[in-house]
Amino acid sequence: MKKYAKLALLVVILLLSVSAAWAGGKLTVYTSMKESLIGALKEAFVKANPDVDFDYYSAGAGKLMAKIAAERESGKLTVDVLWHSEVPDFYQLKREGVLEPYISPEAKYVESPVVEPEGYFTPVRNGTLAIAYNNRFIKTPPASWKDLHKPEFKDAFGIANPALSGTAYGSVVALVQTFGWEFFEACRDNAARIGQGSGQVVDDTAMGDLLACIGVDYITIDKIKKGATLGFVYPQEIIMLPSPVAIMKGTPNLEAAKRFVDFLLSKEAQTIIAANGTLPVRADVELPADSLLPNPHEAVQRAVKLDFETLSATKEESIKKFTEILRPSKK
Repeated sequence: MKKYAKLALLVVILLLSVSAAWAGGKLTVYTSMKESLIGALKEAFVKANPDVDFDYYSAGAGKLMAKIAAERESGKLTVDVLWHSEVPDFYQLKREGVLEPYISPEAKYVESPVVEPEGYFTPVRNGTLAIAYNNRFIKTPPASWKDLHKPEFKDAFGIANPALSGTAYGSVVALVQTFGWEFFEACRDNAARIGQGSGQVVDDTAMGDLLACIGVDYITIDKIKKGATLGFVYPQEIIMLPSPVAIMKGTPNLEAAKRFVDFLLSKEAQTIIAANGTLPVRADVELPADSLLPNPHEAVQRAVKLDFETLSATKEESIKKFTEILRPSKK
């Protein structure tokens, strides 16, 4: 009798172990988020979900997509959840049938210019770009995008190269949609400069090599917190580039992936996102007292309306035209 009791106990323990493994499991997230942000989110998620073995791979969106393409080619997909800032990539993956639809209970709180009603992906943060300027030399902050055409910014306004930066490309499209290519023709006439990455033009502005640039929110705000002599202002037309999250189809860790998406959209995680210098997608999340970000709800209302689904289709043509305007050929 004791033999059967011990056997029954072992079976129960085994079943509980399998159940715990199924409920949690290994979770691998591919993300372009900065280390301080994904690290803080990982810590909070694992604390609330101790049964989930959590790991992440951090790189630029282009490298993440190349890695996923290679894994798909090999037939062995490692990633369970994808989270980065190139919205067109998510539409492409949806068309290719590699995303798992999931509408989180938290999705009803999301406010963003990007809405995917079937749940193939969901915005997690609303990245913004505005005007970063050197406040040692510029005492009256620019109030509008067209202020950058004024004489005080001649040969001193920088734009990251849209061929190298997805956020820079998004900002170019937003400004063209709002003001037409005439905006960049006026930039050329005022000797605007093309920089490299989005971080470099902010660095150049902080050092005084430039007096203003199109600055990414979290990059600029982080440098201001560290003492850089920068101001950061939002014109009426806000450039907003959301960062969606998606679950990969066929993941063996579907339940853990859903729990992570739920967590990212929760008030707790959105508060961590706001503390890291970028807009949360929930209007019920309070920004830090010293935040330079606009009100989340108001910012969505003021955001330039972009057709993110078609951005990739026109990218080559738009970058070519941008380059021709800012770097006219010499005869």
